Amino acid sequence: MKKKLSFFIFICIAAILVIGYFFLEKKIYTESAAIFLFVLAVIQVFGLQYFLKNQLKNDVVKDNLRLRIVELKESLEAAERLADHKSIYLSNMSYEVRIPLSTVLGMLNMLKQGELNIDQKAQVEIAEYSAKHLLQLVHMVTDNAEVEQGDIELNASTVDLKADLSALFKVFEYQMIDKGLSFDYKFLSEEKERFLVLADSARIQQVLINLINNAIKFTNSGGISVIVDQSVGIDDTQIITFYVKDTGIGMNQLEVNRALSNLEIGHNDGMMKDYRGGGIGLNISQRLVKIMGGTLKIETKENEGSTFYFSLQLKKTLSLKAEEIVNKPIFNEHFRVLVAEDNLTNQKVIKFLLERQGAECTFAHNGVEALELYKILDFDLIFMDIYMPDMNGYEATKYIKETEKFKTSQTPIIGVSASAFKDDIEKAKDSGIDDFLSKPIEVKRLKLLLKKYSNNKNASA
Repeated sequence: MKKKLSFFIFICIAAILVIGYFFLEKKIYTESAAIFLFVLAVIQVFGLQYFLKNQLKNDVVKDNLRLRIVELKESLEAAERLADHKSIYLSNMSYEVRIPLSTVLGMLNMLKQGELNIDQKAQVEIAEYSAKHLLQLVHMVTDNAEVEQGDIELNASTVDLKADLSALFKVFEYQMIDKGLSFDYKFLSEEKERFLVLADSARIQQVLINLINNAIKFTNSGGISVIVDQSVGIDDTQIITFYVKDTGIGMNQLEVNRALSNLEIGHNDGMMKDYRGGGIGLNISQRLVKIMGGTLKIETKENEGSTFYFSLQLKKTLSLKAEEIVNKPIFNEHFRVLVAEDNLTNQKVIKFLLERQGAECTFAHNGVEALELYKILDFDLIFMDIYMPDMNGYEATKYIKETEKFKTSQTPIIGVSASAFKDDIEKAKDSGIDDFLSKPIEVKRLKLLLKKYSNNKNASA
């Protein structure tokens, strides 16, 4: 507005000078000059009125904005006070709940020590696990609130994850029975050696509690399974991958994005409105996994189920030696493998498993990189992760098979996924994927695929 006003004044001054010049040169008469000056004066009056009106309007808008900013600051301060009050209330509430629960658990433990018949022991055990589950939920709410506030500190210590998590999973068994769902959990470990690791067991359990409770919330039939894969050890570290699989309602991509960016997914939207509180903790779990050095990933199909998984690289702290297992490599000569996998921890896992069989690995972080690497390098086999950014495994496979190079090399392509849904398998066939390898990767299955697609050219017996 100031620029326009300055330009307007400049034009008026220029017009006055031009009229004065013509009048002095006697090119116009006095009457004509007077008329021009009168018209110019009228224009200036209206122009100044317009600019002053707009200036007044702008001042009013500025005053309103200042008032609005003051109101917003006051609202923010009120919200912060309310949040502090809620936090204090939540802490006090959890404390008040934990005290009687601890008493209940103590009394149940005393009852277990007495002389009980088989039925009484079963009843006490059910009551004990129900109380533990309630205590677990209290911890989940308070721990999640702590993460929301950003007050997160990892307390790593030497832990036996198998022992800790077995006790945790046992608590869920009775909850599954109440809902009529099957529940199983297993620990995969190729090595007979037992390692303790340096980890924050409480935070790992917090993530698993969130994921399992979420799976229970969205599963009405079928079951839930938890897999802890401890099969990969590299030097003094152990890569442990946690999987939570369910046969629930699944999610579409929009719901996945909302689940990881909000505390609740679709609370009032369509199908989700029947699942009160559904999705709570996914965003918190994602943040916790990231702090611990991993990435929470989701593979899901609507009406078929979901798989949540993440990998952590943990330091070994104690090794109880057992018999050494002799793993004879499959390949005696160079066997080149292209691995398309966007997760760095998963790259380390598959690299360890493949190199132990004598294969040489080259990694691509997405389908685009996989396609470009295939064009310039020679490979005997391709492992293609299905879900990747920029270009997924289906598209990458399709483009690879359209290249002139593939027409002569016919390189086998193995799809890799944590959840081999029917749609995934059908889509894989349509895109030209030759076989499927599910996560967690079983060494036995991996060896079978390597032998099958190496054509035994350089594989050992």
